[in-house]
Amino acid sequence: MNQRHFFAILLLLGSGWGLTIPLTKVAVSEGYEPLGLIFWQMAIGAVALGLFRVIRRKPVGMPRGKLWFFLMVALLGTVLPNTFSYRAAAHLPAGVMAVCISLVPIFAFPIALALRTDRFDWLRLGGLAAGLAGVVLLVGPDSLPEAGMALWIPIALVAPLCYGLEGNIVAKVGMQDLGPGHVLFGASVLGAIIALPLAIGSGQFIDPRTEWNAPEFAILGAAVIHVAVYTGYVWLVSQAGAVFASQVAYVVTGMGVIWSMLLLSERYSGWVWASLLLILVGMFIVQPRRKDVLAS
Repeated sequence: MNQRHFFAILLLLGSGWGLTIPLTKVAVSEGYEPLGLIFWQMAIGAVALGLFRVIRRKPVGMPRGKLWFFLMVALLGTVLPNTFSYRAAAHLPAGVMAVCISLVPIFAFPIALALRTDRFDWLRLGGLAAGLAGVVLLVGPDSLPEAGMALWIPIALVAPLCYGLEGNIVAKVGMQDLGPGHVLFGASVLGAIIALPLAIGSGQFIDPRTEWNAPEFAILGAAVIHVAVYTGYVWLVSQAGAVFASQVAYVVTGMGVIWSMLLLSERYSGWVWASLLLILVGMFIVQPRRKDVLAS
């Protein structure tokens, strides 16, 4: 398989991941609460990944000594970030959510310095400054359709903060002799177990026996797409390398904005586009270039 095929697959994966952003907006459009959404996302993911691994004769066990690792990935990779993302998505345009999610490398760099998994670099500090400048533009009074929406930007930024922290912890402690698919499966199982009693106890559980409309199909679609593109991403890492595959982040951001414009008829001010440009520049500069600092 040549380079053009790898780029085509990269675009396909990024387009699929980007599609989950407006689907999230649709899922919360009729009042569904975060914990109910998180449970079904994790449960659908666990079932799909479990079946996939059984068919491929991959291990599905969850060793007791590795439970802390599965739990960390579940909490920092889904439960905590999605709790805040779903809350913010009900109030912010989906394209703006895509811009916020793209800040993962911007958060990851200072966390890496704090955990001593990376070294200080003045150029990458400039990338960090560019990303933060993009955030400042995003919360400006003329950036969003309503000035009050700016209050939800900090809520949306909790998700990339969690992802940046998760990636750095994985980079520091390693994969614990587990494959990425095994980790995602275990995290999905634990995440569903955690989210179910919380969703029921808080009254946020979503009964699937309800009448199915756009939000219900959006929940199912986003969960299935996530499993499919993650599996494809792991394959791409194995075939083309982690550095090449990491470029999917740019495609996810761009396609998240484009899908939101096409499916939700969203339109953005020039300040939002300027913010997106600054953040993408910051991502490019801050992004690590060595395979050994890229967590799967």
